[in-house]
Amino acid sequence: MTVRDTLGRPLRSLRLSVTDRCNLRCAYCMPELDYTWLPRQHLLTFEEIVRVVGVCESLGVERVRLTGGEPLLRRDLPALVSLLAARPAIRDLALTTNGVLLAGQARALRDAGLHRLTVSLDTLRADRFTALARFDALDAVLAGVAAAHEAFGSLKLDMVVMRGVNDDEILEMLDFARRHDAEVRFIEYMDVGGATKWSWDAVVTRAEILQTLAEHRGPVEPVAEASTAPADRFRLGDGTIVGVISSTTAPFCHDCDRARLTADGTWFQCLYATEGLDLRGPLRDGASDERVRGLVEARWRAREDRGAEQRLALLNRSVFAPKDVLRANTHLEMHTRGG
Repeated sequence: MTVRDTLGRPLRSLRLSVTDRCNLRCAYCMPELDYTWLPRQHLLTFEEIVRVVGVCESLGVERVRLTGGEPLLRRDLPALVSLLAARPAIRDLALTTNGVLLAGQARALRDAGLHRLTVSLDTLRADRFTALARFDALDAVLAGVAAAHEAFGSLKLDMVVMRGVNDDEILEMLDFARRHDAEVRFIEYMDVGGATKWSWDAVVTRAEILQTLAEHRGPVEPVAEASTAPADRFRLGDGTIVGVISSTTAPFCHDCDRARLTADGTWFQCLYATEGLDLRGPLRDGASDERVRGLVEARWRAREDRGAEQRLALLNRSVFAPKDVLRANTHLEMHTRGG
């Protein structure tokens, strides 16, 4: 069956965080000095994760993306990939990683049945990488991209574009992506939970990104396709395809079909939701799959979320969650609920 919310949006995609831990501290996601981590005993087991995925499948989910934190920090991750890849209803199984540990795991992930891979890469300059991520790990990420290219044949690269930080690397990243059979997706800097340094001044808009591409790479034309993916895709004059995720200035809430499950089993139906549904409790209290299904179905049917659109409508838009609010509720953190 396909369950729909109050706006008629189906539940098709599940973003599945497997850990809240991360081995980088990127400025747009984790800019603070210290963080409160989820208790390890609260993390869902692989068997519990697969149960939730099965429940979501029965409600229409057919796409699963593994996220974090940094998902490659989760021990034995290929084993989970294998379990999910074996489910016939999941037609798209993907993973987003910062790439630091990817060189040693790309082949195992492919062999386990992972369909697609996305690497977050915001700069190609070593000094800038260290400043952005607070770790000197660019060489490891580049090795991971090379390993992913070899194992998967193609991949996607995500670049969060920030004014005065890395907006002068748009063309450089585009050329790097082409050399690695990768499609680059330029992402507007979002005021999500965890982005405590966010400001409008730092946002490079979709219009500006497309203008840069048009000025240097010829005409930019939209790619016509039926998709609810977050990226709008464009074809450049030389045939190169790029994506732009413009959640900040041009939200796509009207056809958002994505839910998120945190590593400790909290289910969110919007990136900007302030409250989630606890599924770990029922799972560990012996609830049947039908009981869990009923909880998820009822929550989705009542869904009215339009978080990004509501943020855009604010007259005085500032950070979504200040530091004191994040400390009181770690589930508001982007690294906890998953990208």
